Amino acid sequence: MLYTSAEANKLLREKNDYLKKLQGKEHQTSSFTVALGEDLESVRPEYSYSDMQAEMEKVMGEIRKIKHAINVFNSVTVIPEFGMTIDEMLVYIPQLNAQKGRLESLSSMLPKQRKEDYSYRSGNTNFVEYVYANYDISLAEKDYKKVSRELSKAQTALDVVNSSVKFEIQGLEDETE
Repeated sequence: MLYTSAEANKLLREKNDYLKKLQGKEHQTSSFTVALGEDLESVRPEYSYSDMQAEMEKVMGEIRKIKHAINVFNSVTVIPEFGMTIDEMLVYIPQLNAQKGRLESLSSMLPKQRKEDYSYRSGNTNFVEYVYANYDISLAEKDYKKVSRELSKAQTALDVVNSSVKFEIQGLEDETE
């Protein structure tokens, strides 16, 4: 079957949710409590150890196949505008986010601002300190805008590829039933 990355990730979430549901069902039905005098068979929950293990192994195998296909897709698919694989983009975007946060702080600083340090104010003193920017704030603002645009462009390019380029996931049963 062919999937986009977005579809494959949704399928992966569904399989993980189903596995979690199976594990919860196993926990609830693999053992049970019977009161003295109560008919054992009338309270026994339906449970087959072999069937449950087989179903969980099947689902875990499907999860492995989906994750592998996504990983291969991410490592070989290049985002044309950036000349980077999806894997590289998944590192690049958080780097841009961190850089944007740093530049936002630098670009919002005043050239000279009073230091807000309350430790020396406990006494009655006229001691005042100022913090000076040791860089060109307008350059930091310009870089902030540039990084913000690059981040938006990178996120959009990644979204387009993830929602339009299809790849095959080998060994999955047809999910269209």
